[in-house]
Amino acid sequence: MSMKISANDMKIGNVIEHNGKLWIVVKTQHVQPGKGGAYIQAELKAVVEGTKLNERFRSADAVEKVYLDEAEYQFLYQDGESLHFMNQATYEQIELPADIVGTSVRFLSENMIVTVCSYNGAPISIELPKTVILEITEAEPVVKGQTAASSYKPAMLSNGVRTMVPQHIEAGTKVVVNTEDGSYVERAK
Repeated sequence: MSMKISANDMKIGNVIEHNGKLWIVVKTQHVQPGKGGAYIQAELKAVVEGTKLNERFRSADAVEKVYLDEAEYQFLYQDGESLHFMNQATYEQIELPADIVGTSVRFLSENMIVTVCSYNGAPISIELPKTVILEITEAEPVVKGQTAASSYKPAMLSNGVRTMVPQHIEAGTKVVVNTEDGSYVERAK
């Protein structure tokens, strides 16, 4: 389902159809040049390929805003390049290619609840929870003389992802990690 909206009304997170592809609006900026009409500078990310595009829309332009169907699925397991999920409402199982998740696939864990976004019945993206709790398996020892406030040290998470953690975090500690970039958020409570 889609509807036309003014380019002025585009918001970050909207999905639009542009040049025959689906794009997520990543950034918008209204520009009022000294000469000529105002325009909207938008940074778009292709939903399927993940490529980025900087596009300029005139204020008078209309864009096709797309509404995605969202459903909660439970991650069951990974089988090579395939991910298996179960719909939480219908118990229907689906198999999707691992690259639909991108690099966040490293943060998928058994029984995790994710949001599968579909367009015209075809799954096009998966949203993981913003954060997950993982255990630190390796952490470098504290370096004497470094100020605790500003220094982070390399550490390895239980899923094999490297991250930077504060000096006081040691192996065996459970931490909250951002699923988008693997960055440390806080010590798990």
